[in-house]
This record gives sequence, structure tokens and C-alpha cells, in this order.
Amino acid sequence: MDCEMEKNSHDGVVVNGGNDGVLGLHSKKKKLIIDTDPGIDDSMAILMAFQNPEVDILGLTTVFGNVRTEDATRNALLLCEIAGCPSVPVAEGSHEPLKGGRPRVADFVHGSDGMGNIFLPPPKTEKSDKSASEFLVEKVSQYPGEVSILALGPLTNVALAIKRDSSFASKVKKIVVLGGSFFALGNVNPAAEANIYGDPEAADVVFTSGANIVVVGINITTQVQMTDDDLLKLKQSNGKHAQLLSDMCKFYRDWHVKSDGVYGIFLHDPVSFVALVRPDLFTYKKGVVRVETQGICVGHTLLDQGLKKWDGSNPWTSYSPVSVAWMVDVDEVLNYVKRMLMKPVYPDLGFKKLIIVATSSSLLSLKNIHLDDPQLHNKSHLQY
Repeated sequence: MDCEMEKNSHDGVVVNGGNDGVLGLHSKKKKLIIDTDPGIDDSMAILMAFQNPEVDILGLTTVFGNVRTEDATRNALLLCEIAGCPSVPVAEGSHEPLKGGRPRVADFVHGSDGMGNIFLPPPKTEKSDKSASEFLVEKVSQYPGEVSILALGPLTNVALAIKRDSSFASKVKKIVVLGGSFFALGNVNPAAEANIYGDPEAADVVFTSGANIVVVGINITTQVQMTDDDLLKLKQSNGKHAQLLSDMCKFYRDWHVKSDGVYGIFLHDPVSFVALVRPDLFTYKKGVVRVETQGICVGHTLLDQGLKKWDGSNPWTSYSPVSVAWMVDVDEVLNYVKRMLMKPVYPDLGFKKLIIVATSSSLLSLKNIHLDDPQLHNKSHLQY
């Protein structure tokens, strides 16, 4: 999504150094709301989404997690401005879990500002006057069957939307959840992953809602890492946001060394975004997922794949299955993320945006097109 391009283009195929493909004529963009607690890797995923021409970001909703909710809102507003999309609405969400109490905040991972302690100036834009759950319900009702939600933090806002509107789960197109740890250790304790642990009651509401849900757990995301060498290449690249993200990642990288002995970073949130736009790079298992809400295993996610015929009912019985990411093409996902983050800003070629339009005779072939192709300078094919 390029906000300047959105204002300037109508019909035609946009060539702007987009993602791995070119947005075809009359291609329908994916309507997306990102529910987020930015967060360094959230910031990476959000800026990737803004750069993807196949995505139409309807808004961001904010929640506690990596930072407090009010700080998540500030960071979300900043990211919209940084992406050149200050008009994208940001709706502030819940300040506490469903059952109340003080939220868990991972500032030791992301810094006190949530952006690696780089302390950017405050945003110039203001948050929406709607709450996150109001915004979610409004947009999903406005575009039934068209809106996907990328949930990158605790699931409080999504659960509140489900509680607010009993038809929400059936109207939302897809909910891609970063959360859980399936048949693997957690990252808060041996049982639980941070997003689910942050509001286990909300997670259980969402997983049992009947919505079309894809879950990407840390058993998947920890397989995809940017090494120190990758981070150096990011810093040295001409990527649109490469320097900003490099500055953020210093704090994040140091925490990974201390916590996991990893000389680099896990790409939790970017991998989840890739699962939304490139689901073909993952394989999935379907089953009912429940979340433990009490005891020493609070936040634990447990999948029943339906492989056994149980003698009688149990807490998994009669709920709709969800799709749980089971395997990932690590190299392809990592390459996709690196290409997006290191995608250069093209130099000024004498025009701000390049739009190829159909003529009465033909449309230029897109498969082998390059910005220096002489055909692109034929004015019969160009709008300036």
C-alpha cells in the first residue's frame, strides 16, 4: 500500500518497485486491519504492509503487550506517518486484559519506547475517537467477508469485537494470529507464549469463536531469523526504512543474545505478515485450539487434531477448527522479508510515479519489464 500512489492512480498497473510481483489490472487489494502493540518486529511488519501494493490498510488498532496501550498508539501513529500514510486511522484499544488487572509489558525486549529506545519525536496526528473494538466491528460490518485482521499482540481487542457483535466472527474474512507455541516451549515460561499469556481468556474467546483463523506460533517464527550479517546488510542497504529499522534492532538484537544466545533476531511479526500474503509458504494442521486460563500452565495453547475418537465430550468438543501453521519454507520467507525491508527507493527518473495504462492496441508485457526499458519512455504508454 503506497498512500501517495493511492491518491494518484486509478486504472492501470503500478510499477513502483513493489513486492515480489506487480499489481495486475483490476486486481482486488486485500483489506487489512493490523491489531498491534508496536514493538520493534511489529514495526517491521507494519512497514512491510504499507509497502505492499496488494494490501489496503483500513487502519491500525492498538493493544498492550510490547508496550502499554497508550505507547502502542503513539508508535502506531508514528509508523503511519513514517510510511507516508498519516490519514490511516489508529484506534486505541484496551488498556487491560479481559479479566482486568495490570497488563504484562515487555519493555525489556523492545525498550521503554517500544522502538529500541531511539525516542522519536511525538506524532503530529491524533488517534481515532473510536475504540479498537468499535473500529473493528464497524469495518468488518462495512465490508463483510472482505476484511482480514493481522493480530500481532494479545487478543483483547478482537475478543471484545466478538463480544460486541455476535456476527463478527462470521463476517470477518480471516484472522491471522501471531501467538501460541504448539508442541514447543513458550517464550514467557515453558508453557506459554507472550501474546497468549498476555490475555489467555481473550485468546480462548477468539479461538472458539468460529471465525476463519490462522495461527502462527513461535514454533514457526523462531525458525526464521535475521543474523548479525543480515542486520548489517539491512543497515547498508538503500531500503526505504532500513536505517530506522537498523537503529531499532540494536536493542532487540542485544536482548536475543542475552535471552536465547541468538546473534541476530527472530522475525515473529514479519513472518506472520508473510503468512497473510504468502500462505503458500506454509503448511497447516487443522484442529480445535483451547487456551489454559488457570494454573501453572496459564496461556498454554493445545491443539486437538481430531486424530482420536474420544469417549464422551471434553473441552475441545463441538468447537470449530482453526488452521495452525505447522511447517514453513524458512529460506523463502526469510528472502521475502529481506527483499521487502531492503527494497530500495528508486531514484528520480523524471517522473514521480510510473503507471502503465492499456492502449487500444496492447498492454506492455509485464514479465520482463524494467525501469530502464526504452518502452517505458514511449509517452503513448505513460501517464506522468
